Amino acid sequence: MKILFVAGFGSIVRDELVNDTSHFYQGVLGIEFEHVGDYVHTGNLDGVKHFALWPLSQAAESCFGTPHWPSDVPEPRTWIEMDVDDVVEATKELVAQGYRCLVSNREEPWGQTVTRLISPDGALMGLTRTPWMRND
Repeated sequence: MKILFVAGFGSIVRDELVNDTSHFYQGVLGIEFEHVGDYVHTGNLDGVKHFALWPLSQAAESCFGTPHWPSDVPEPRTWIEMDVDDVVEATKELVAQGYRCLVSNREEPWGQTVTRLISPDGALMGLTRTPWMRND
């Protein structure tokens, strides 16, 4: 597996903390976000292609098709997506090493292909192909 770049990073925020967390990052730290409902994000921070505050209910919806995070899966506090040269092969490598994928090789409606899992440190990890962020 070859990591090409970090496609995105951010916090996963309990739904009841979305407003306070958004105020901290935007109002206190001065990060200008675009708002899509409770999902706030920016592609304008140097050093990362995408930074966002992702409500836990939306992360659960993305992984499990329900707004409720299952009790048998550790609840993440951060998310990180790394673009790889080949998502299918990277997924095979993860599975061969015993990792449980929550989502495998799924093409999202916005055109990104993603495999998601919980990393050993508790982050919601995505191995992705994000076409609009690539220089090929």
